[in-house]
Amino acid sequence: MSGSIVSVLVANRGEIACRIFRTCRESGIRTVAVHSDADENALHARVADATVRLPGATPTETYLRGELIVKAAVAAGADAVHPGYGFLSENADFARAVLDAGLVWIGPPPEAIEAMASKTRAKHLMGIAPLEHVTEADLPVLVKAAAGGGGRGMRVVRQLADLEGELTAARAEALSAFGDGEVFVEPYVEGGRHVEVQILADTHGTVWALGTRDCSLQRRHQKVIEESPAPGLADELTDEISELAVQAARAVDYVGAGTVEFLISPDGRAHFLEMNTRLQVEHPVTEAVFGIDLVALQLRIAEGAPLENDPPRARGHAIEARLYAEDPSHDWTPQTGTLHRLAVPEGVRLDTGYTDGDDIGVHYDPMLAKVVAHAPTRAEALRRLSGALERATIHGPLTNRDLLVRSLRHKEFATAHMDTGFYGRHLTDLTQPVPDPHAPLAAALADAHGRSRFGGGWRNVPSQPQVKRYVMGDTECEVQYRHTRQGLSADGVHVVHADAGLVVLEVDGVRRKFEVARYGDQVHVNATALTALPRFPDPTAQLAPGSLLAPMPGTVVRVAEGLAVGAAVTAGEPLLWLEAMKMEHKITAPVTGTLTALRAVTGQQVEPGMLLAVVQPSHDEGAA
Repeated sequence: MSGSIVSVLVANRGEIACRIFRTCRESGIRTVAVHSDADENALHARVADATVRLPGATPTETYLRGELIVKAAVAAGADAVHPGYGFLSENADFARAVLDAGLVWIGPPPEAIEAMASKTRAKHLMGIAPLEHVTEADLPVLVKAAAGGGGRGMRVVRQLADLEGELTAARAEALSAFGDGEVFVEPYVEGGRHVEVQILADTHGTVWALGTRDCSLQRRHQKVIEESPAPGLADELTDEISELAVQAARAVDYVGAGTVEFLISPDGRAHFLEMNTRLQVEHPVTEAVFGIDLVALQLRIAEGAPLENDPPRARGHAIEARLYAEDPSHDWTPQTGTLHRLAVPEGVRLDTGYTDGDDIGVHYDPMLAKVVAHAPTRAEALRRLSGALERATIHGPLTNRDLLVRSLRHKEFATAHMDTGFYGRHLTDLTQPVPDPHAPLAAALADAHGRSRFGGGWRNVPSQPQVKRYVMGDTECEVQYRHTRQGLSADGVHVVHADAGLVVLEVDGVRRKFEVARYGDQVHVNATALTALPRFPDPTAQLAPGSLLAPMPGTVVRVAEGLAVGAAVTAGEPLLWLEAMKMEHKITAPVTGTLTALRAVTGQQVEPGMLLAVVQPSHDEGAA
């Protein structure tokens, strides 16, 4: 076999690269990173022992260029390559190129990847045929990318007329994310649970089934909250899917870590979905429950070491939440900008590819971190994780933190009655704003204290109250306070303490602390984000009614066929598509009316707030 591994190149970026590097350092193994131009100062590039630049910024120019990555490994003196997940992790040609270069491939044999990494081939191997000709009777159906995962290239189709357009969009998204535009169609099971089995196999014929994971809470078919073991499964069903997972691994002579995924229908039947021939994003919950390091075991297997005959015993329950820079209340729109601060309380695991001050760009997935809690029982793990997220310090772009906390505490999830339609049913309620009424006042008092040191304090003359205006969520609010002989004051509130970083207010005999941090016009008060408004608004900052602005930085990948100035459009009609953070985002008409301007063209790079189009509302729309 390969012998001892000395140096590992991780053919990936961000959180997973940092996570693999951590185990390598603990094992005494040198680490090599590759980075795009956009990732030159990324955390994974900074923590590696050596780095190699991949010229370009987009995935297709960099992390999907297998020949460049193999060349980088050889140049840096690495003797092994770990693919992480996503990008080329399930690409058999890349695995062969690594092996042909005389390097150790920390993954399954290329033949196993070919057999299982393509969803279509995997289904044929398991005796399942994808739908060839979709009819009304087959609806709803699911369009899926044959290569890769993570929800990219995946669409639910409920109307036959939408199928062709969704196939086109799925192909484009899959090609951008994985370099392979093949898609297929399968039946969509309503109300099912997404359950998977972690497997680990060595080169000596031993295969472990390391328990189950439930990954039912998903947005855009990408997992958001995962846990192990999957709660509420009958022992017979657990045994059945575990045995199927082992059979699938043995059928292709599998080696290394992999995951076999199933959809459990409401009647309790298991439907094979796919086998992911790589490490999964949610692998930490399995590590926590079994007390193992899957990456360390991957390294040992790649060196030829055997597994024990039986896996370790599972203990307790673990839950993982994926923290994304996105706005769940506005179609999960990705957010970009500077991550000023990211910290979680002790007692939970934080896996991240970011540190304070890092920039969240447009080219890659918007996941900031994974937060994992392990406890003796599911209820304790839920409480530990939701409490840690609630108290976490996250300063920067908008995130899904509030959604995660509310999801974990939702009765349906807390009682393990969730399914893959959870957010379809509950997203509106879960994203309703619950503003802290005293956050704007705390922000104003902290700002006033900072300014008072430079001559803005109390004067011995009667004066009007000071006024500050903020945007909190989608709401503009105004607060008033006064400088008095005793210090800062506000009506109905006793100001116990106020400085630039901490405000203590007493309301109805209860004192509350507000930690305040300001970055330009952005103010964070505990877990509430505010935007400070100028005292005198810019009278020129006005847009025509019906203006359609870019919600994020990205690339215009398509404009609706035949769309031109003068066209009649209806509210909600797709006008163009942006690609940002490896996902396509549909931009629709804001109102019913006439397209009076179209600034966007295919291939154009846009920034947030850039004018894309203008729809003049129809008379009926305006009257309504």
